[in-house]
Parts: sequence; C-alpha cells; structure tokens
Amino acid sequence: MKKNLLSAALVAFSTIAFSQTDAEKYAGIITAADLQKHLTIIAGADMQGRETGTEGQRKAASYIESQFKQIGLKQPEALKSYQQLYPLYQDSLLNTSLTIDKIGAEYGKDFITPLNGNENGSFKGSEIVFAGYGIDDPNYNDYANINVKGKIVLFFNGEPKKDGKYFLNPTGRPSEWTFPGTQKKLAAAIAKGAVGALIVNPTTETFLQAAIDRTKKTNIYFPSKEDGLKTLNYAMLSHAFAKTLLPGFDTLLKSVKAAQALSPAPSSTKTAVTFSLQKYRNVVNASNVIGIIEGTDKKDEYVFLTGHYDHLGMRDGKIYYGADDDGSGTVAVIEMAAAFAKAKAEGKGPRRTIVFMTVSGEEKGLWGSEYYSDHPIYPLDKTSVDLNTDMVGRIDTERKTSDTMNYVYVVGHDKLSSDLPVINERNNNKFTQLTLDYKFDDPNDPNKIYFRSDHYNFARKGVPVLFFYDGMLKADYHKPTDTIEKITWPLYEKRVRMIFYTAWDIANRDEMLKRDIPLPAGAR
Repeated sequence: MKKNLLSAALVAFSTIAFSQTDAEKYAGIITAADLQKHLTIIAGADMQGRETGTEGQRKAASYIESQFKQIGLKQPEALKSYQQLYPLYQDSLLNTSLTIDKIGAEYGKDFITPLNGNENGSFKGSEIVFAGYGIDDPNYNDYANINVKGKIVLFFNGEPKKDGKYFLNPTGRPSEWTFPGTQKKLAAAIAKGAVGALIVNPTTETFLQAAIDRTKKTNIYFPSKEDGLKTLNYAMLSHAFAKTLLPGFDTLLKSVKAAQALSPAPSSTKTAVTFSLQKYRNVVNASNVIGIIEGTDKKDEYVFLTGHYDHLGMRDGKIYYGADDDGSGTVAVIEMAAAFAKAKAEGKGPRRTIVFMTVSGEEKGLWGSEYYSDHPIYPLDKTSVDLNTDMVGRIDTERKTSDTMNYVYVVGHDKLSSDLPVINERNNNKFTQLTLDYKFDDPNDPNKIYFRSDHYNFARKGVPVLFFYDGMLKADYHKPTDTIEKITWPLYEKRVRMIFYTAWDIANRDEMLKRDIPLPAGAR
C-alpha cells in the first residue's frame, strides 16, 4: 500500500512538473517582437482609431480574424463565423409636431424630441397632469394622489434630497431615478396608464443649437434592453413653454433646483394635446471577434481571454491610435492564442476550451461584452473564468515606487472566487515575479475600475474575473498621443506571459473555479 501511494505521488508530481515545463515552453511563444509586430498594425493610422461602427473598427476586426485563422483557431460552431455581429442604431428625424390647444409648438424653441428615447408614433389627450419628479418608489411617490390613466403626464428631471443627500439610493448618490432616469420614469408613467409625457430639465432653460441638432440625427447607439417593449413617447419642454402649461412653475422650478421634495396639491390642466414623431433608423453592425481552441476531457467548460479592440476613432482630424488602450490587450489575446495553439498542435492542448474574444464597443459603454453576456455562445455557468486585459503596455506615470518596471494592477482578486488570487499569485511567484498591485480593489476606489471594462459583464452574470491593467489614467489616456512609441515592450511581454500562465493553470486544473464570494454592490 505504501509503495502504491508513493508511486501515485511520484506520478502526480511528475505530471505537475511536466505541466509547468510545458507552460514555460509555450509562454516563450509570446515575445516582445511579435507583440510589437501586431500592435504596429492594430494601432496604425490605417485603422483610423478603431471607433465602433466605423470602417476602422471593421478593418481591425478583419485583421484579428485573419490572425485567428492563421493561428489555427476554430470559429464557434454557433456562429458559423469568427464574428459575433450585434446591431447599433442611428436615427434621423423625419418630422415631429406638438400641438397644445390647436396651437403648434415651435421645434427647437418650445420643445425637442430626443430620438433614441422616442419611437415612430403619436399620442393625444385632453388633460395634462403634473407628477412632480415622476418617481414611483416606496420611499417617495409622486403618483400617490393623482390619476394619470389616459392622460398626459408632466414631470421634472432629477430626484429629491434629504439632509443634503439623495435618499433613494443607500449610498447617498443619485439613484436610477436620475440615471438612467428618463427611461425609468417613463416606465412608471406607462404602468400608471399615461399615454404620453412632457418633461422639463431644470437646468435647461432653452435649447442650444448643438442640442437641437443632436435630436435631428443621433450618434450610433446601443439598443436598450427595453427596445421592442411598450414605450411612451415624450417631448422635452423649454422653461418658457412649460410655464404656460404648469401653474406655479417658477416656484416649483426653484424647489427642483434645490432638490427639495415636492408635495404640491394635485394639479392638472384641461387642454388638448397632440404629439407625433416619425424617424428613420439605420442599423449598423459591430462585432466581437471570437476564436476557440477546443479542450480535451473538459471541453464543455470554458476559459475566456478577452480584450477590447475598439478605441475613440478620429476627432477634429486627429487619429486616436489607442496603442495601450486597448491595442495592448487585443494583441495580448492574439499572442496567447498563438501560444495555446502551438501547445494544441504538439499534443499539449488545454483540458478546457479556451475562448479568445476581442470585443468592440467598450469605449462606448461595454457594448460588445454586454451583448455577448446577454447572448452567450457558451453557457455562462460552465465558464470558469474571464481573464480580461485592458491596457498592459505602459508604465503608470503616477506610480512613483521602485517597482515601476515590474508591476501590474490586478482587479477582482477578492471578488467572486477565492481560487483566483491563489492561482494567479502562485503562477506569478513561480514564473514572472511581478508586483501584483491590488489598489483598485479598494471598495473606496473613486475610479471604480472594477466596473469599467469588459470583465464586468461576465462578473454581473456570476463568472469569476480578473482584470489586468497598467493603471494609466492620466498622461496619454484617451488622447491622440497613446501611440506604440510609449509602450514598454519587455514589461508588456512579461505581463502577457503572466496572464498566459494563469490561464494555463485554470484551463488544466481538475475543478472549475469556486464561486463563493458575492458580486460587490455598485455598477457603472
């Protein structure tokens, strides 16, 4: 018995040692020279800053796809392609009108109609009912003493404070009644039976020409989850026009600007209101680029390696190259794919399926990763981890410690899975010896970094995540000067190898990562 146990232990030890040797061998595929080769293209002028929904973004997607094919990654069977397309909208106003008591309101002077909150259609009614802030909440209810069924509701943007703090959010910050605000208030109005809405922004007395122009043609935007559901059309009113409809307007406006609770007597105005809107919607496709290496005995479990390939595009004729943000993460995914593919070709492939996904839309609001997490190709409950890489090529200009040439910020180490820091630290200690800095995991971090990149859309679905980051928030961040000349290549290589080692370990261990820590409170 003792001899058999010893033999088993020796086999287990030799397997671990062999696996570690394999990991080092294939990590060597990731080199500064190859990182530089790909990043020179991804962050080159030809990509025009890779803004989501533009030709530059599509060129970048094609390049990444070509590399996935060349490396030998498979396309996801569910897609029959390497690209997961998702729709973006751009709306143009064809015509709109608002008539009060048979008198037409003047567009741009009396009212405007934001296009991405209104759909083709019309409403009419014979009574306008004032609903304060338009809030329907257990702790504050503007609808308590009014009936808006079949009527037009009028309310202010914003929400009240108590003792100087917003009390509808336990944190004391503005709640969802402020942001997204309008959509939430319109949903409340629909639930109460209103047929249309008139809204007043307390800080917008008149409409600037730029704001008027934006209501005639939108920028590209990501469809709301509420799209396709019942909607309530609305118009934004200037203060002068609202004053003609709402008795005591000046006093109410003063209270709203001071964020005071409103408890006016029910107020309504008997008047005929007719509103109509017609717009044209252009649908523009963006994409996530996805390639896989199929696992062996655990191929129905998944390890994701992600980075966003979009950036800010061109502004005032200047290209925002986005070399670090996030050309560096994009190329890291490509290089790690090459390393895993080489291992697979030599019979050392991962036990779990590795999914290499570069997403677009991050700079716009995590659009691509949100779309994937809401339309997953692989079961999220079988996704062991997402290792997300967003900006790993630079040195944080604000970091003044002695390890500035040998660090990386790791975000998410104390969240969702207690396995994560153990595995990441073990592999870093053995292979790369970087300083793993956890400062952005401080719950009081004012930058809220945990919520600001694509890993968050996995985390909100319960998937354990780690986010690797160089900390750049100043200097060239979101500027045209974020170019490849600023990349620190040896440190960039070392960081990517460390992420590869961590992925290798998670892909080959016996168990999926535990999910034993709650998702922290908060949101983007």
